[in-house]
Amino acid sequence: MISKKYFENVGLGSILEKVLDGERLSIEDGHILYNCADINALGALASIARRKLHGNKAFYVLNRHINYTNICINGCKFCAYARKRGEEGSFHLSKNEILEKLRNAPVSPREIHVVGGCHPDIPLSFFEETFIEVKKEFPKATLKCFTVVEIANFANIEKTTTLEILKRLQAVGVEMLTGGGAEIFASETRNKICPKKIDAETWLKIHGEAHSLGFSTNCTMLYGHVESIADRLDHLDRLRKQQDISGGYNCFIPLPFLTENSKLKIDNPLTGLDELRTIAISRLMLDNIPHIKAYWVMLTVKQAQAALHYGADDFDGTVVEEIIGHMAGASSDQAISRKDLEEMIIGCGFVPVERDAAFNEIS
Repeated sequence: MISKKYFENVGLGSILEKVLDGERLSIEDGHILYNCADINALGALASIARRKLHGNKAFYVLNRHINYTNICINGCKFCAYARKRGEEGSFHLSKNEILEKLRNAPVSPREIHVVGGCHPDIPLSFFEETFIEVKKEFPKATLKCFTVVEIANFANIEKTTTLEILKRLQAVGVEMLTGGGAEIFASETRNKICPKKIDAETWLKIHGEAHSLGFSTNCTMLYGHVESIADRLDHLDRLRKQQDISGGYNCFIPLPFLTENSKLKIDNPLTGLDELRTIAISRLMLDNIPHIKAYWVMLTVKQAQAALHYGADDFDGTVVEEIIGHMAGASSDQAISRKDLEEMIIGCGFVPVERDAAFNEIS
Protein backbone atom coordinates (compact mmCIF):
# COMPACT_ATOMS: atom_id res chain seq x y z
CA MET A 1 0.00 0.00 0.00
CA ILE A 2 1.44 3.37 -1.05
CA SER A 3 1.70 5.67 1.94
CA LYS A 4 -0.15 8.95 2.38
CA LYS A 5 3.22 10.70 2.42
CA TYR A 6 3.94 9.36 -1.06
CA PHE A 7 0.78 11.00 -2.45
CA GLU A 8 1.60 14.24 -0.67
CA ASN A 9 5.08 14.26 -2.21
CA VAL A 10 3.63 14.07 -5.74
CA GLY A 11 1.00 16.75 -5.04
CA LEU A 12 -1.99 14.44 -4.63
CA GLY A 13 -2.46 14.48 -0.86
CA SER A 14 -5.71 16.48 -0.90
CA ILE A 15 -7.10 14.36 -3.72
CA LEU A 16 -6.29 11.20 -1.80
CA GLU A 17 -8.38 12.51 1.12
CA LYS A 18 -11.31 13.18 -1.20
CA VAL A 19 -11.08 9.71 -2.75
CA LEU A 20 -10.97 8.05 0.67
CA ASP A 21 -13.93 10.14 1.86
CA GLY A 22 -15.98 9.56 -1.29
CA GLU A 23 -16.01 13.26 -2.11
CA ARG A 24 -16.49 14.39 -5.70
CA LEU A 25 -13.37 15.68 -7.43
CA SER A 26 -13.49 19.12 -9.03
CA ILE A 27 -12.39 20.12 -12.51
CA GLU A 28 -9.35 21.70 -10.84
CA ASP A 29 -8.57 18.34 -9.23
CA GLY A 30 -8.76 16.79 -12.69
CA HIS A 31 -6.15 19.21 -13.99
CA ILE A 32 -3.88 18.34 -11.05
CA LEU A 33 -4.25 14.66 -11.91
CA TYR A 34 -3.43 15.23 -15.58
CA ASN A 35 -0.39 17.31 -14.60
CA CYS A 36 0.96 14.65 -12.23
CA ALA A 37 4.01 12.99 -13.75
CA ASP A 38 3.81 9.92 -11.53
CA ILE A 39 1.61 7.46 -13.43
CA ASN A 40 1.89 4.92 -10.59
CA ALA A 41 0.33 7.38 -8.15
CA LEU A 42 -2.61 7.88 -10.53
CA GLY A 43 -3.03 4.13 -10.87
CA ALA A 44 -2.95 3.66 -7.11
CA LEU A 45 -5.60 6.36 -6.58
CA ALA A 46 -7.83 4.90 -9.29
CA SER A 47 -7.38 1.42 -7.82
CA ILE A 48 -8.60 2.69 -4.45
CA ALA A 49 -11.77 4.01 -6.08
CA ARG A 50 -12.18 0.87 -8.17
CA ARG A 51 -11.78 -1.53 -5.26
CA LYS A 52 -14.23 0.46 -3.12
CA LEU A 53 -16.83 -0.26 -5.79
CA HIS A 54 -15.92 -3.75 -7.01
CA GLY A 55 -13.25 -5.26 -4.79
CA ASN A 56 -11.12 -7.72 -6.70
CA LYS A 57 -13.71 -8.50 -9.38
CA ALA A 58 -13.18 -7.97 -13.09
CA PHE A 59 -16.24 -8.43 -15.28
CA TYR A 60 -16.77 -9.86 -18.75
CA VAL A 61 -19.76 -10.75 -20.93
CA LEU A 62 -20.54 -13.26 -23.67
CA ASN A 63 -21.48 -10.81 -26.39
CA ARG A 64 -21.75 -10.57 -30.14
CA HIS A 65 -21.23 -7.32 -32.08
CA ILE A 66 -23.30 -6.64 -35.18
CA ASN A 67 -22.20 -3.70 -37.34
CA TYR A 68 -25.14 -3.61 -39.75
CA THR A 69 -24.00 -0.89 -42.18
CA ASN A 70 -21.13 1.50 -42.79
CA ILE A 71 -23.18 3.77 -45.04
CA CYS A 72 -23.41 7.08 -43.17
CA ILE A 73 -24.44 10.67 -43.83
CA ASN A 74 -22.35 12.31 -41.11
CA GLY A 75 -18.90 12.28 -42.67
CA CYS A 76 -17.00 12.65 -39.38
CA LYS A 77 -13.38 13.59 -40.03
CA PHE A 78 -11.96 11.01 -37.63
CA CYS A 79 -13.97 8.05 -38.95
CA ALA A 80 -12.32 5.31 -41.00
CA TYR A 81 -15.49 3.19 -41.05
CA ALA A 82 -18.09 5.26 -42.92
CA ARG A 83 -18.78 5.04 -46.64
CA LYS A 84 -21.22 6.77 -48.96
CA ARG A 85 -23.97 4.74 -50.58
CA GLY A 86 -22.57 3.00 -53.65
CA GLU A 87 -18.97 3.66 -52.65
CA GLU A 88 -16.53 0.77 -52.86
CA GLY A 89 -16.51 -1.11 -49.56
CA SER A 90 -19.97 0.04 -48.46
CA PHE A 91 -22.35 -2.57 -47.07
CA HIS A 92 -25.76 -3.02 -45.47
CA LEU A 93 -26.71 -6.33 -43.86
CA SER A 94 -30.08 -7.91 -44.51
CA LYS A 95 -32.26 -9.34 -41.75
CA ASN A 96 -31.16 -12.87 -42.66
CA GLU A 97 -27.49 -11.89 -42.63
CA ILE A 98 -27.86 -10.44 -39.15
CA LEU A 99 -29.61 -13.59 -37.94
CA GLU A 100 -26.95 -15.83 -39.52
CA LYS A 101 -24.16 -13.94 -37.77
CA LEU A 102 -25.91 -14.52 -34.45
CA ARG A 103 -26.58 -18.18 -35.19
CA ASN A 104 -22.94 -18.73 -36.07
CA ALA A 105 -21.51 -17.10 -32.95
CA PRO A 106 -19.13 -19.45 -31.05
CA VAL A 107 -21.35 -19.22 -27.96
CA SER A 108 -24.93 -18.07 -27.57
CA PRO A 109 -24.62 -14.39 -26.64
CA ARG A 110 -26.04 -12.86 -23.49
CA GLU A 111 -25.62 -9.41 -25.06
CA ILE A 112 -26.27 -8.48 -28.68
CA HIS A 113 -24.57 -5.20 -29.48
CA VAL A 114 -25.91 -3.51 -32.63
CA VAL A 115 -24.43 -0.29 -34.07
CA GLY A 116 -23.82 1.10 -37.53
CA GLY A 117 -23.66 4.24 -39.60
CA CYS A 118 -26.45 6.77 -39.97
CA HIS A 119 -27.94 5.35 -43.17
CA PRO A 120 -30.07 7.91 -45.03
CA ASP A 121 -33.17 5.80 -45.48
CA ILE A 122 -33.32 2.48 -43.61
CA PRO A 123 -36.79 2.60 -42.00
CA LEU A 124 -37.17 1.75 -38.36
CA SER A 125 -39.58 -1.02 -39.37
CA PHE A 126 -36.59 -2.98 -40.73
CA PHE A 127 -35.13 -3.15 -37.24
CA GLU A 128 -38.47 -3.72 -35.56
CA GLU A 129 -39.04 -6.79 -37.74
CA THR A 130 -35.44 -7.95 -37.31
CA PHE A 131 -35.41 -7.60 -33.52
CA ILE A 132 -38.70 -9.50 -33.16
CA GLU A 133 -37.04 -12.40 -34.98
CA VAL A 134 -33.86 -12.07 -32.94
CA LYS A 135 -35.78 -12.21 -29.65
CA LYS A 136 -37.64 -15.31 -30.82
CA GLU A 137 -34.38 -17.14 -31.47
CA PHE A 138 -32.37 -15.63 -28.60
CA PRO A 139 -34.93 -14.88 -25.88
CA LYS A 140 -32.34 -14.72 -23.07
CA ALA A 141 -30.05 -12.25 -24.84
CA THR A 142 -30.23 -8.54 -24.09
CA LEU A 143 -30.57 -6.29 -27.10
CA LYS A 144 -28.18 -3.34 -26.68
CA CYS A 145 -28.77 -1.37 -29.82
CA PHE A 146 -27.75 1.91 -31.41
CA THR A 147 -26.05 5.09 -30.41
CA VAL A 148 -28.28 8.08 -29.76
CA VAL A 149 -26.85 9.55 -32.98
CA GLU A 150 -28.60 6.69 -34.78
CA ILE A 151 -31.74 7.30 -32.72
CA ALA A 152 -31.76 10.94 -33.90
CA ASN A 153 -31.27 9.76 -37.49
CA PHE A 154 -34.24 7.40 -37.22
CA ALA A 155 -36.35 10.27 -35.86
CA ASN A 156 -35.44 12.35 -38.92
CA ILE A 157 -36.28 9.51 -41.31
CA GLU A 158 -39.58 8.73 -39.57
CA LYS A 159 -40.41 12.43 -39.03
CA THR A 160 -41.10 11.87 -35.35
CA THR A 161 -39.45 12.47 -31.99
CA THR A 162 -36.50 10.61 -30.52
CA LEU A 163 -38.71 9.70 -27.56
CA GLU A 164 -41.16 7.96 -29.90
CA ILE A 165 -38.30 6.08 -31.59
CA LEU A 166 -37.12 4.85 -28.18
CA LYS A 167 -40.63 3.68 -27.28
CA ARG A 168 -40.95 1.76 -30.54
CA LEU A 169 -37.61 0.05 -29.99
CA GLN A 170 -38.51 -0.79 -26.41
CA ALA A 171 -41.73 -2.41 -27.65
CA VAL A 172 -39.73 -4.92 -29.73
CA GLY A 173 -37.32 -5.88 -26.96
CA VAL A 174 -34.48 -3.36 -26.99
CA GLU A 175 -33.39 -2.79 -23.38
CA MET A 176 -30.15 -0.84 -23.62
CA LEU A 177 -28.40 1.77 -25.74
CA THR A 178 -24.73 1.80 -26.60
CA GLY A 179 -22.64 4.83 -25.68
CA GLY A 180 -21.09 5.85 -28.99
CA GLY A 181 -21.33 9.17 -30.75
CA ALA A 182 -20.39 11.23 -27.71
CA GLU A 183 -16.90 11.86 -29.14
CA ILE A 184 -16.02 15.09 -27.29
CA PHE A 185 -18.67 17.50 -26.04
CA ALA A 186 -16.83 20.86 -26.27
CA SER A 187 -18.58 22.60 -29.18
CA GLU A 188 -15.53 24.19 -30.83
CA THR A 189 -13.63 20.90 -30.87
CA ARG A 190 -16.72 18.88 -31.83
CA ASN A 191 -17.27 21.13 -34.84
CA LYS A 192 -13.74 20.37 -36.00
CA ILE A 193 -14.11 16.60 -35.95
CA CYS A 194 -17.82 15.86 -36.51
CA PRO A 195 -19.70 19.02 -37.58
CA LYS A 196 -22.74 17.13 -38.97
CA LYS A 197 -23.27 15.00 -35.87
CA ILE A 198 -25.84 15.94 -33.21
CA ASP A 199 -24.47 18.36 -30.63
CA ALA A 200 -23.60 17.51 -27.04
CA GLU A 201 -26.85 18.86 -25.63
CA THR A 202 -28.91 16.66 -27.95
CA TRP A 203 -26.74 13.63 -27.19
CA LEU A 204 -27.27 14.08 -23.46
CA LYS A 205 -30.99 14.84 -23.88
CA ILE A 206 -31.68 11.60 -25.74
CA HIS A 207 -29.82 9.60 -23.11
CA GLY A 208 -31.97 11.31 -20.49
CA GLU A 209 -35.09 10.31 -22.43
CA ALA A 210 -33.87 6.72 -22.60
CA HIS A 211 -33.20 6.67 -18.86
CA SER A 212 -36.70 8.01 -18.19
CA LEU A 213 -38.14 5.00 -20.06
CA GLY A 214 -36.07 2.52 -18.07
CA PHE A 215 -33.25 1.94 -20.55
CA SER A 216 -29.76 1.66 -19.15
CA THR A 217 -27.04 3.05 -21.37
CA ASN A 218 -23.31 3.27 -21.79
CA CYS A 219 -21.38 6.47 -22.35
CA THR A 220 -18.09 7.17 -24.09
CA MET A 221 -15.40 9.72 -24.82
CA LEU A 222 -13.15 9.74 -27.89
CA TYR A 223 -9.80 11.19 -26.87
CA GLY A 224 -6.34 11.69 -28.28
CA HIS A 225 -7.21 13.74 -31.39
CA VAL A 226 -7.43 17.56 -31.36
CA GLU A 227 -9.12 17.98 -27.97
CA SER A 228 -7.51 19.66 -24.96
CA ILE A 229 -7.25 18.34 -21.42
CA ALA A 230 -9.88 20.93 -20.49
CA ASP A 231 -12.17 19.40 -23.14
CA ARG A 232 -11.73 15.93 -21.63
CA LEU A 233 -12.52 17.13 -18.13
CA ASP A 234 -15.53 19.13 -19.34
CA HIS A 235 -16.77 15.97 -21.07
CA LEU A 236 -16.45 13.85 -17.91
CA ASP A 237 -18.13 16.56 -15.84
CA ARG A 238 -21.13 16.77 -18.20
CA LEU A 239 -21.55 13.00 -18.09
CA ARG A 240 -21.61 12.88 -14.29
CA LYS A 241 -24.04 15.82 -14.19
CA GLN A 242 -26.38 13.96 -16.55
CA GLN A 243 -26.01 10.90 -14.35
CA ASP A 244 -27.00 12.99 -11.33
CA ILE A 245 -30.21 13.91 -13.16
CA SER A 246 -31.28 10.70 -14.92
CA GLY A 247 -29.15 7.96 -13.38
CA GLY A 248 -29.12 5.44 -16.25
CA TYR A 249 -25.45 5.15 -17.16
CA ASN A 250 -23.97 1.85 -16.07
CA CYS A 251 -20.59 1.96 -17.84
CA PHE A 252 -18.15 4.51 -19.23
CA ILE A 253 -15.87 3.58 -22.13
CA PRO A 254 -12.82 5.74 -22.85
CA LEU A 255 -12.08 5.29 -26.56
CA PRO A 256 -8.55 6.11 -27.77
CA PHE A 257 -8.44 7.72 -31.21
CA LEU A 258 -6.91 5.33 -33.75
CA THR A 259 -5.18 7.19 -36.55
CA GLU A 260 -4.95 4.64 -39.35
CA ASN A 261 -7.17 5.39 -42.37
CA SER A 262 -8.49 8.57 -40.73
CA LYS A 263 -8.75 11.90 -42.56
CA LEU A 264 -8.00 13.63 -39.27
CA LYS A 265 -4.25 14.02 -39.00
CA ILE A 266 -2.61 14.76 -35.66
CA ASP A 267 0.96 15.55 -34.66
CA ASN A 268 1.20 13.66 -31.38
CA PRO A 269 -0.58 10.27 -31.33
CA LEU A 270 -1.55 8.78 -28.00
CA THR A 271 0.97 6.79 -26.00
CA GLY A 272 0.16 3.84 -23.78
CA LEU A 273 0.73 5.99 -20.71
CA ASP A 274 -1.73 8.59 -22.04
CA GLU A 275 -4.34 5.83 -22.28
CA LEU A 276 -3.74 4.57 -18.75
CA ARG A 277 -3.75 8.13 -17.38
CA THR A 278 -7.12 8.90 -18.96
CA ILE A 279 -8.63 5.61 -17.76
CA ALA A 280 -7.46 6.30 -14.21
CA ILE A 281 -8.73 9.89 -14.22
CA SER A 282 -12.06 8.75 -15.66
CA ARG A 283 -12.50 6.36 -12.73
CA LEU A 284 -11.67 9.14 -10.27
CA MET A 285 -13.89 11.82 -11.83
CA LEU A 286 -16.93 9.66 -12.62
CA ASP A 287 -17.86 8.88 -9.03
CA ASN A 288 -21.50 8.13 -9.93
CA ILE A 289 -20.98 5.82 -12.93
CA PRO A 290 -20.32 2.33 -11.55
CA HIS A 291 -18.21 0.71 -14.27
CA ILE A 292 -15.23 1.67 -16.41
CA LYS A 293 -14.56 -0.53 -19.43
CA ALA A 294 -11.13 -1.58 -20.65
CA TYR A 295 -12.21 -1.99 -24.28
CA TRP A 296 -9.64 -4.47 -25.49
CA VAL A 297 -10.70 -4.08 -29.11
CA MET A 298 -9.21 -0.57 -29.26
CA LEU A 299 -6.67 -0.79 -26.43
CA THR A 300 -5.22 -4.20 -27.35
CA VAL A 301 -5.53 -7.06 -24.90
CA LYS A 302 -2.27 -6.35 -23.08
CA GLN A 303 -3.14 -2.69 -22.50
CA ALA A 304 -6.63 -3.68 -21.35
CA GLN A 305 -5.04 -5.99 -18.79
CA ALA A 306 -2.91 -3.09 -17.52
CA ALA A 307 -6.02 -0.89 -17.39
CA LEU A 308 -7.52 -3.19 -14.74
CA HIS A 309 -4.81 -1.77 -12.43
CA TYR A 310 -5.68 1.80 -13.45
CA GLY A 311 -9.34 1.92 -12.48
CA ALA A 312 -11.08 -0.21 -15.11
CA ASP A 313 -13.20 -3.13 -13.88
CA ASP A 314 -14.82 -4.45 -17.07
CA PHE A 315 -12.97 -6.35 -19.80
CA ASP A 316 -15.88 -6.21 -22.24
CA GLY A 317 -16.39 -9.66 -23.73
CA THR A 318 -16.11 -12.18 -26.51
CA VAL A 319 -17.20 -9.60 -29.16
CA VAL A 320 -16.73 -12.13 -32.05
CA GLU A 321 -16.66 -9.55 -34.86
CA GLU A 322 -16.01 -5.82 -34.59
CA ILE A 323 -15.48 -3.74 -37.70
CA ILE A 324 -15.49 -0.06 -36.73
CA GLY A 325 -12.35 -0.04 -34.61
CA HIS A 326 -10.51 -2.46 -36.87
CA MET A 327 -11.09 -0.28 -39.94
CA ALA A 328 -9.46 2.53 -37.95
CA GLY A 329 -6.39 0.42 -37.32
CA ALA A 330 -7.16 -1.68 -34.25
CA SER A 331 -4.64 -4.53 -34.15
CA SER A 332 -6.55 -6.73 -31.70
CA ASP A 333 -8.13 -10.06 -32.58
CA GLN A 334 -11.75 -10.20 -33.70
CA ALA A 335 -12.79 -12.43 -30.81
CA ILE A 336 -11.72 -13.83 -27.45
CA SER A 337 -13.02 -17.04 -25.89
CA ARG A 338 -14.49 -17.22 -22.41
CA LYS A 339 -11.53 -19.37 -21.32
CA ASP A 340 -9.00 -16.84 -22.57
CA LEU A 341 -10.88 -13.93 -20.99
CA GLU A 342 -10.89 -15.62 -17.61
CA GLU A 343 -7.23 -16.63 -17.84
CA MET A 344 -6.18 -13.09 -18.75
CA ILE A 345 -8.13 -11.63 -15.83
CA ILE A 346 -6.72 -14.18 -13.38
CA GLY A 347 -3.24 -13.48 -14.71
CA CYS A 348 -3.68 -9.84 -13.71
CA GLY A 349 -4.54 -10.82 -10.14
CA PHE A 350 -8.30 -10.29 -10.36
CA VAL A 351 -11.31 -12.59 -10.03
CA PRO A 352 -13.20 -13.05 -13.33
CA VAL A 353 -16.94 -12.55 -13.02
CA GLU A 354 -19.27 -13.28 -15.91
CA ARG A 355 -22.05 -10.71 -16.17
CA ASP A 356 -25.07 -9.98 -18.30
CA ALA A 357 -25.50 -6.76 -20.27
CA ALA A 358 -26.77 -4.89 -17.20
CA PHE A 359 -23.84 -6.07 -15.05
CA ASN A 360 -25.84 -8.60 -13.09
CA GLU A 361 -23.47 -11.38 -12.07
CA ILE A 362 -23.93 -14.82 -13.63
CA SER A 363 -23.31 -17.53 -11.10
